[in-house]
Amino acid sequence: MKCPFCGSLDTRVVDSRLAGMGEQIRRRRECADCGERFTSFETAEISLPRVVKRDGSREPFNEDKLRAGMTHALEKRPVSTDDTEAAVLRIKRRLSSQGEREVPAKRIGEWVMEELRELDQVAYIRFASVYLSFEDIQAFREAIEGLEEDSES
Repeated sequence: MKCPFCGSLDTRVVDSRLAGMGEQIRRRRECADCGERFTSFETAEISLPRVVKRDGSREPFNEDKLRAGMTHALEKRPVSTDDTEAAVLRIKRRLSSQGEREVPAKRIGEWVMEELRELDQVAYIRFASVYLSFEDIQAFREAIEGLEEDSES
């Protein structure tokens, strides 16, 4: 691996550990030329299906876009980054286990709503208000009532 400090290709692994719930390997490396240390992460490359948007267009699954949407809904909420990453990982697993070449964006949105519902109810309402295009206060009321019914049972 190329050293990010001096560009040398002569680096060695000093330490390896599991990271990201066992989905990644974290490696501490040291450059033989400049002596600097840095961290690299290794993950398995998984072929994920394409996403079919509402307008019929197709695009590759974008994990960063998924994470950004969830992070935006969770902004200023007491949910750890680890919990958010675990939710993103669960959605990716569901996506890869579908065994399909294409998945509707609507299905991914529903999975995000399920994850947010478990993580934080305020974030769930924030995401749902955009995703479901709430038109009025009644739509908010119905979503909140649905959450209350779920928590009572």
